[in-house]
Amino acid sequence: MTTVTVVGLDDTDSREAGMCTTYAAAVLAERLRGRGASVARVCLVRLNPAVEYKTRGNAALAVHTDAAVDTAFDAARALVDDTAVVDDPRTNPGVVALGGAPGAVPEAVADLSGRAVREVLARETARDVLADAAGAVETRHATWGDGRGLVGALAATGAWRAWAEDGLTPTYEHIVYRPRERWGTERSVDAASVFAAADEAYPTVWDTVDRGERETVCVPHTPGPVLYGIRGDAPDACRRVAAAIDSEPAERARTFVTNQGTDAHLRDGTLANARDGRAYRLDGVVSEPPETRRGGHVFCELRAPGDDRADAVTLGCAAFEPTKRFRDRVRALRVGDHITACGEVSDGTLKLEKFAVRELARTEPATPDCPDCGRSMSSAGRGQGYRCRDCDTSAPGKVERAVERDLERGWYEVPPCARRHIAKPLVRGGFDAPTHPER
Repeated sequence: MTTVTVVGLDDTDSREAGMCTTYAAAVLAERLRGRGASVARVCLVRLNPAVEYKTRGNAALAVHTDAAVDTAFDAARALVDDTAVVDDPRTNPGVVALGGAPGAVPEAVADLSGRAVREVLARETARDVLADAAGAVETRHATWGDGRGLVGALAATGAWRAWAEDGLTPTYEHIVYRPRERWGTERSVDAASVFAAADEAYPTVWDTVDRGERETVCVPHTPGPVLYGIRGDAPDACRRVAAAIDSEPAERARTFVTNQGTDAHLRDGTLANARDGRAYRLDGVVSEPPETRRGGHVFCELRAPGDDRADAVTLGCAAFEPTKRFRDRVRALRVGDHITACGEVSDGTLKLEKFAVRELARTEPATPDCPDCGRSMSSAGRGQGYRCRDCDTSAPGKVERAVERDLERGWYEVPPCARRHIAKPLVRGGFDAPTHPER
């Protein structure tokens, strides 16, 4: 089919009342087919996870169809009126329809899409880009509430071109939905069948379960329509896993093309230029020992590589309690370790998603032992080295002693239960050092 319209949707859901923008897009695709149109694909676009007013996954959706612009736009607008939780003041939907093929949207729209994954954008920015696009392609748009959903809706329309220009290889998610009368009730999904299906399809299908926590990651706990969602590198494999799960009856299902599991949100940066509201890959040297604080959160500090000054730029890093066993990896770091840390910066602290050990400190300063009796020496006074009180031997200062390390060179990551949708699991490969995947 020849796609002649791209429709973007965003912000139809609610933290408390449920709904789900992926569900809205699935229904829209069915309604367009009911009007005689074809749908080439539905894209699930994960945007910047650092946006504070998002729901958990910060998803916007795009439907690629051969319906006329007015037909597609009218169907999307009616769908939002029918299904969006507009009574929630934090739900502010947006709909955008652009004429033309998804790979040929205006360059400024594709640029905005790429920025929306890595920055926090204002509604005015989206309005300006949309106004400029109107001079090149046919456009329609509508907003509800304060209009914040316009940003994500426009970003979704530009995602296909942005992905191609960034060289991003999309992944897939097959989502199964519940009948409306079951929304908000406890889900009935057989965990044993989920684990069995996940084992059979791994690693092509990933983050279905967390084996360490014995958790079915694919089954949400929100009051919305999703029964479970299966993510992976191949659409057929995702569908096979979904079909093997024993659960309550489903209403509908849809396979989405997505940027999930790609690390598209990360940018290369330095400790000095890291800013709140963005996610980075940052090289650093551990400058303070990891510390476990109240609540079980683990913190450490990085300084810029090669900068040993007392006033060197530093940045705090945190592995919060929900990252579970990943915290043990952070606790195993020592002063002097060279790492690459990845995550979102918030309130001046990097929320760790993964890190790579580049170089391990293999020794530590230690009080010398007496060469005659073997006992540990004592301080001889400030700046006077060490002395053995029994043998009267001396040493000028501390010595370097080898230490055993519980870490190896390579990448470590949070477990599946704590992974952000857009973060790339190590099992997907393509990393620049050995990997230690969590399952």
